[in-house]
Amino acid sequence: MDLRELQQSGRIGRIKVELHSESGKSKGIITIPCSLDRTETAILAAAMETVDRVGPCTAKIILEKLEDVREEKRKQIIDRAVDLLRDWEGEISPDSQEMTDTVLRETRTADIIKLGKEKLPAGPTAKTSKNIIIVEGRADVLALLRSGVKNSVAVEGTSIPKSIADIAKEKTVIAFLDGDRGGDLILKELSQVIKVDFVARAPTGREVEELTHKEVTKALRNKVPAEQVIGKPKRKAKTTQPRKTPEKKRTRRTTVTKAKEPHHKKTRTTTRAKPVAKAEPKPKDLGIPEPVLKFSEKIQQTMMAVILDEKFNQLKETHVGELANELQNLNKGKVLILDGVVTQRLIDIAEDRGIELIIGVRIGNIVKKPAKMRIHTFDEL
Repeated sequence: MDLRELQQSGRIGRIKVELHSESGKSKGIITIPCSLDRTETAILAAAMETVDRVGPCTAKIILEKLEDVREEKRKQIIDRAVDLLRDWEGEISPDSQEMTDTVLRETRTADIIKLGKEKLPAGPTAKTSKNIIIVEGRADVLALLRSGVKNSVAVEGTSIPKSIADIAKEKTVIAFLDGDRGGDLILKELSQVIKVDFVARAPTGREVEELTHKEVTKALRNKVPAEQVIGKPKRKAKTTQPRKTPEKKRTRRTTVTKAKEPHHKKTRTTTRAKPVAKAEPKPKDLGIPEPVLKFSEKIQQTMMAVILDEKFNQLKETHVGELANELQNLNKGKVLILDGVVTQRLIDIAEDRGIELIIGVRIGNIVKKPAKMRIHTFDEL
């Protein structure tokens, strides 16, 4: 019970005393740190209450509390660790697929150049290369860049830009298209604007942007001449069949040219008119307001995202890589427009924040889509 001996052995630390006097009486608080076990600490505390004199003065000591400092520190450590982990998960742990897409976009975006009046996304050697690969969208150009193919250019939609004809002059043209009906439509439109030499296709139901390096290489290696895919040119052979008399030749030629030329012109005008007829009324059919369409045009090819409120005013503009964190901190919103992939994780966060419309570059593998939410791509606009 000797305090000095306990201090010398390190069992008790520095004793702290805080005194203040009022009306000729002194009061204070004594704090005694110790490294004793619970039983010894309790005995020491009880012994302190037996002290009845301090120097020449009578005194009374009352024990206020016994405090386990280690337990308090444990609580502080646990609370701080929870806060750190929560911030870490929100800021540093995005969805793995989203993280992969972001890294690939960031590493390859600098290699993309813009060609023509329409500023079409293309690989860095698209101008100088003797061969040119025509793909559907910007994401396809990125996919080819990942595979080391740098001479591609994107048409950016089903309506073929006029600049494609200038870019493809005196070049061997390879059309590398998705393995779906959209790829068939683009091939038909493309063949009416320029001469396509070869056609390569992604596997059925797959998109070029989804292909691995091996799949891209295999698809380009297995390209076929365009005549085998497009077909249809050799119908004029009918004019050479009847050669019995000059009169029959003339009548056959006149009937064929009169019947064939208008018919051929009709088919060409109707096929060219299809994209124009479809492209204009689509926004009305989708019911997307004009302010949303303007933001969609503004945000493309910027790697940015915009969140709009119910009146279609801008609430937040942020980089695609930070979109998940910004959405989690947002209290309200109605429209989300992003120059990136719409993932399942993004949809789940947007649903909790009241987002009713999402527009992005493409839609990833969606397992669960909310019933009240609409999701579209820039190509659909």
